[in-house]
Amino acid sequence: MEERYGDPRDSGIHPAGAHSAPIAMPTDAGPVAAAAPATIAAAGDRIAANIEQVIEGKRTAIRLGLAVLLAEGHLLIEDVPGVGKTKYAKALARSIDCSVRRVQFTPDLLPSDITGVSVYNAEDRDFEFKPGPVFANIVVGDEINRASPKTQAALLECMEERQVTVDGVTYGLESPFMVLATQNPIDMEGTYPLPEAQRDRFTARISMGYPDRAAEIQMLEEHASIDPLDSLRPVSDATQVRGLIDGVRQVHVSDAIKAYAVDLAEATRRVPDVRLGASPRATLQLLRASKAWAALDGRGYVIPDDLQFLLVRVLAHRLLLTSDAHVAGRTAEDVLGRIATTVPIPAEARSTGAR
Repeated sequence: MEERYGDPRDSGIHPAGAHSAPIAMPTDAGPVAAAAPATIAAAGDRIAANIEQVIEGKRTAIRLGLAVLLAEGHLLIEDVPGVGKTKYAKALARSIDCSVRRVQFTPDLLPSDITGVSVYNAEDRDFEFKPGPVFANIVVGDEINRASPKTQAALLECMEERQVTVDGVTYGLESPFMVLATQNPIDMEGTYPLPEAQRDRFTARISMGYPDRAAEIQMLEEHASIDPLDSLRPVSDATQVRGLIDGVRQVHVSDAIKAYAVDLAEATRRVPDVRLGASPRATLQLLRASKAWAALDGRGYVIPDDLQFLLVRVLAHRLLLTSDAHVAGRTAEDVLGRIATTVPIPAEARSTGAR
């Protein structure tokens, strides 16, 4: 059920009594200098190139995953079986040399299997907390929609507040922290669709898609005899990633860009085909992801193109369409595509990076 690349207790997480005061676990090894946009772009290219040793021909999907990581968000990978969803998650985790825990979600998985549990220690005559797999930098949730809603809900506090509360004791999660979940949209038998509250916690949803002909032929040549994931070496570490995240936080967003992001979100709430539009959290995640995307492009400022490119990836999985829209065959991607072309870009937002 669980594949383990690192022990969370090696990162400063130690057992604690269940009856002690709330505990804030160490989240970093000390102050880290914020990286400049050029440094972020170079690091992003290096990590992406490393992942491409395992995943052929998916440069955009790889960079989107990096953007979500640097935006301090979470990623949902939704696609048919066999296109590399789990392999991509593992390759990303190994490339940045962080602690990684993989959980195979099944109907009998319990919330405590994810968050951890307090166990009575007869020798000390006290309860001792055993951390679950969520105490890692990267948590890979395989086929998340196969677990019960109760178990899925165990991730809500972790994803939003980056902490876990067990038996009244709160434990902070280490930084960087990212939930990278996969699900299969085709085989829905025996699954529990993610509720709106949990889908809204995921910064973006991406699909790997089938590789093109050349990439698939290259995959057959390179992967037929060995698994490149076995020999993949890290090209970054948690300390550097924290510096990259700090650099993304400092990317400039003009007032006009903020207004444009709000206009895009408000448009989803007024469209007749949509019965539940983008939440304010979605607007915030769109802006954060745009800052990361700009930094990966080597820019210290956000432009309208960043928001337009990420609009579908960040908002589509959050929208609920009306029954009429479903009957007519219209999708959330169609709705957002029309919004991107009809919502006017403020004149001030066209000025690249003007403060």
